[in-house]
Amino acid sequence: MSGGSRRSGACVKCCLVLFAVASALCVSGPALYWRYKKGFGGGISSHSSSACAPCVCDCPPPLSLHKIAPGLINLSITDCGKHDPELNKEMEKQFVDLLTEELKLQEVVAEEHTHHKNATVVEAKRMASQYQKEAEKCNAATEICEEARERAEAGLTKEKKITALWERRARQLGWQDA
Repeated sequence: MSGGSRRSGACVKCCLVLFAVASALCVSGPALYWRYKKGFGGGISSHSSSACAPCVCDCPPPLSLHKIAPGLINLSITDCGKHDPELNKEMEKQFVDLLTEELKLQEVVAEEHTHHKNATVVEAKRMASQYQKEAEKCNAATEICEEARERAEAGLTKEKKITALWERRARQLGWQDA
């Protein structure tokens, strides 16, 4: 029974290996096939496509505006009202009004730009003045501190001399460090 059990175990293992290989081929087989075909067969397919005859197109020429609406070409915007003096005068007035309005708008924009620029310059001057005052305060404080440091240093030097003098006198009178 031990031999039969071994055979059935080996058979199961063999079947599992075959199943795993078959599953792997089923999953990755198509991708490998297309990669193989694209890698080696790419030259063949491009060669066969270049051997095909050129396409022949018998397309009609595009329709022109003249063929679609023959009378439309004679009309243009510049011709509008040319022969009617009243309409021509009215159109000219509108054109002058439009130009006048455009000039007024440009003037307003220029004034706003100038106002903004002037406000920016005033603000920059104010900030510069404030920074100048702060710098002057800082310089004054630095000078005061420097003078105080020099006085303290001079006082310390004086105190060291006095301490050395008293220590020397104390030693002369028999004082000793502990």
